Amino acid sequence: MNTPLSYTPAKRRGIARGGKALYGVPLGILMLEARFPRIHGDMGNGTTWPFPVLYRVVKGASPEKVVLDGAPGLLQDFLDAAKELVAQGAEAITTNCGFLSLFQRELAAHVGVPVATSSLMQVPWVQAMLPPGQRVGLVTVSGSTLTPRHLEAVGVPTDIPREGTEGGREFFRVLIRAEKDDMDVDLAEQDVVEAAQRLVARHPEVGAIVLECTNMPPYAAAVRRATGRPVYDIYSMITYFHAGLRPRDFA
Repeated sequence: MNTPLSYTPAKRRGIARGGKALYGVPLGILMLEARFPRIHGDMGNGTTWPFPVLYRVVKGASPEKVVLDGAPGLLQDFLDAAKELVAQGAEAITTNCGFLSLFQRELAAHVGVPVATSSLMQVPWVQAMLPPGQRVGLVTVSGSTLTPRHLEAVGVPTDIPREGTEGGREFFRVLIRAEKDDMDVDLAEQDVVEAAQRLVARHPEVGAIVLECTNMPPYAAAVRRATGRPVYDIYSMITYFHAGLRPRDFA
């Protein structure tokens, strides 16, 4: 008769703590309600990120309503959605529209976790890196509706040089006007690149570019090639943001 062997755990793992619905997904993303294609590199494409994320679509928050109309009546909807993401397991919150900088203070106060609403939040940091005499410039989806309120909410100077894509052939009319569900990616890239070229032509003192729109990261490399300026976007900001949530363990 064989004698039973005693069991010894391979590794002591301690006490597992509960209290959330999901684990290992520290970043929650509040999404506008839209139907345009979200290609690789777009914030709303899960394969863009080198880490898992949680998404929550805010019903009724169309790009047109948020970008062109100033998000009237939507604050509580975003507060509620952010709270739901935190209850699920998110340890930090971001959004997929730079124009939601308007809600930065309210969201941070409401959810009690770090909040980064907008790519615009990078501007003061990027400005601090530039040599004297150079400035940060913005490429935004809608230069005509990016107001001082959007900028002041996240500490951006209101006189920052900026250029929009409203006059383009594809990017603005698909993303904001929702004129169709499909998008010609080459034309969209051309719209963003040409806006950046106009920006540096009008403001040669621009030494770095921040892309406001979270749908612009797929075109950041093309903007860099066309302008010769460093380019920062929501991808650069959120990978930095996430690195603080899950710092690399060098032990």
